[in-house]
Amino acid sequence: MDVPRSPVARRTVVKAGLGAATAAMIGADVASASTAHAAPGDEFPWIISCEEWGARPPNGTIELSDIATNKIIVHHMAFPNVTDYSREHAIQLARDCQDLHMDGNGWVDTGQHFTVSRGGYVLEGRHRSLETLSLGERQVISAHCPGENGRAIGIENEGTYITERPPEALLRSLTRLCVVICQQYSLHAWDIFGHWDFRDTQCPGIAFYAMFPQLRR
Repeated sequence: MDVPRSPVARRTVVKAGLGAATAAMIGADVASASTAHAAPGDEFPWIISCEEWGARPPNGTIELSDIATNKIIVHHMAFPNVTDYSREHAIQLARDCQDLHMDGNGWVDTGQHFTVSRGGYVLEGRHRSLETLSLGERQVISAHCPGENGRAIGIENEGTYITERPPEALLRSLTRLCVVICQQYSLHAWDIFGHWDFRDTQCPGIAFYAMFPQLRR
């Protein structure tokens, strides 16, 4: 798990698993991701860090996993399908989610690693998720899917998608994020799953799940 992976091997994974066209679309991000250990978030400035959105400190220790990351699990948040697509709304969304998870669920921090707003903003969820993504190793142990929290990167997507599909801005940003996660952790397109593949839940919504073949392409 801790064996360094070469930038060439990582780029090959992106092109083979997710398609050369998608890799080319975000080529600058993929190239910068292979640079040496910069400050967390420097490689991916389009991801809004916990510090940037004003996250509360965790109420306990953020632990790192000792097992290999082998999948991405995509969720919907079961929140309203709002039409406020602003950055300010995305930041408030991250704060509301953290409050719900810490105060309502009793978790140490936000449950998922990353959040995507309906306006297409990508935010760090649980502290240190962006740091470990930058390194491409030892993911943060999360709380988004019991049984998978030490091996799966969890992405929450704002909205409810039982009958309605996510907006295009969300889908573009989710795709971009999935490409980078696959590149960093040497995953493939077929390593992307929905929450209901592992739990008895309506998440990520039937309308959203129907778009997963497109997401994987």
